[in-house]
Amino acid sequence: MNIHINGKQIDIGASLSSHVNLKITDLTSKYSISATEVTATFSRDRYEFLCHISVHISTGMTAQSKGKANDVYASFENSLEKIAKQLRRYKRRLKDHHINRKEPIEFIDANSYVISSHIEEGDSNQTESLKPLIIAEMQTKIPTLSVGEAVMQMELTGSNFLIFNNSLHKKINLVHVREDGNIGWVDPEHSK
Repeated sequence: MNIHINGKQIDIGASLSSHVNLKITDLTSKYSISATEVTATFSRDRYEFLCHISVHISTGMTAQSKGKANDVYASFENSLEKIAKQLRRYKRRLKDHHINRKEPIEFIDANSYVISSHIEEGDSNQTESLKPLIIAEMQTKIPTLSVGEAVMQMELTGSNFLIFNNSLHKKINLVHVREDGNIGWVDPEHSK
């Protein structure tokens, strides 16, 4: 298992690095999770320290959490507590997922764009302003999952939605958290 400890505009000392290594190793062994890579990233936001932890599991699933506190160690502990809660909650499902899935999750490549939300003031040509201004372009990966796996992945990462390639019919689908707290599933394959 590779453990990466990063600092964004802050220095990560040897004491914090060894503390993070020890706690993450204990966490993965406690829940018998075969993690391939764990990343802990520390940063500052005004008077607080932020810690983002991402655990990549060998089957392709990812668990993520964020914690913040006035102390860098406390921010790590808050984030670690959230990851532990997620892994504890999904331990059985993660193990079942590992048993049922004989091969790692496949990913398909897709382009991802960041579009400017600002419209220039005094723009005399309204039709030109309706065209989106792309300010960044990057590659992203879309996982091939069953609907149940997609819901679990969305909840593990703490996202409000997840775009995935449905393993049943190989078409793009979407799961999302609805305002009423339920999970929504968009499947264009079964539309009438």
